[in-house]
Amino acid sequence: MKPEKNAAPGGYLFVHFTGEHPDGEQIYMALSRDGLCWADLSEKPVLRSSVGMKGVRDPFPVRDPKTGKCFILATDLRIAAGLGWGAAQYEGSRDIVVWESDDLVHWSRERAVTVGIPQAGCVWAPEAVYDPEKENFFVFFASMVSENGGEPKQRIYACRTADFKAFTEPFQWIERPGHVIDTTLFEHEGRYFRVSGDDFTHHLLFETADTLEGTWTKISSPTLDALSGIEGPECYPLPDGRTVCLIADFIWTGEGYLPMTTDAPGERDFTLLPREAFDMGVMKKRHGGVMPITEEEYARLTGHFGI
Repeated sequence: MKPEKNAAPGGYLFVHFTGEHPDGEQIYMALSRDGLCWADLSEKPVLRSSVGMKGVRDPFPVRDPKTGKCFILATDLRIAAGLGWGAAQYEGSRDIVVWESDDLVHWSRERAVTVGIPQAGCVWAPEAVYDPEKENFFVFFASMVSENGGEPKQRIYACRTADFKAFTEPFQWIERPGHVIDTTLFEHEGRYFRVSGDDFTHHLLFETADTLEGTWTKISSPTLDALSGIEGPECYPLPDGRTVCLIADFIWTGEGYLPMTTDAPGERDFTLLPREAFDMGVMKKRHGGVMPITEEEYARLTGHFGI
């Protein structure tokens, strides 16, 4: 059962991959009580992909509030296979890989679902948010596409689904002067907010809108403007129900994920937390997603993995 809105969750599940080594591009998981200090569930992959490229990156967990069923979406990609980043972007998979579960312990067999447009060179970093107005999921992802004979560029496309099996035709959702790939989205007090990486400026851009497909307005953020060389932004509410935590991977410096918080998105800027305020666990965490879970789910996971 989904936690009540603004109620403190039992904890958090972090789903991620670890890097470009033989076992790195699979599904790993970690748990946290407070959303800041994490315990790894296993040193080995919790889930493996045997479809498509036989590897996954950028996994993202999402829950259906009507049924309680949870899904993991992931990029169908394995750089460790040795084909290189050029092939991955221009000749890569147009599928996403999907798992589903009723209890977060037992997961379905993975399936590959095509969501990218025919001319897309790839489908990367898929995420989804439930839209209560339309009672379906708004799904978005990056694709390398050439339009009107122009130079190929990473843009964000979006589509909708009720079951992560059948999807509507994708449409272009974000375009910038440079590539835009990693994008995350959250709702706070009736408004939507999104954070996305901009390859033109190498910073994170913070925006807000009244509706998912409405007009997005940039929000000034000196904190984000001062940070560079980061990717994989993810946002989630902390246990007090007011504070939003944004984590971002400082990939250029190798520092890994660093959290920053605000208790009033759009009104008060993010504050980067000091090192002593968080612990990302032992396993290296590359672009993943965080989902609040219930007390029952937290206990079930700790019991199953023996932590």
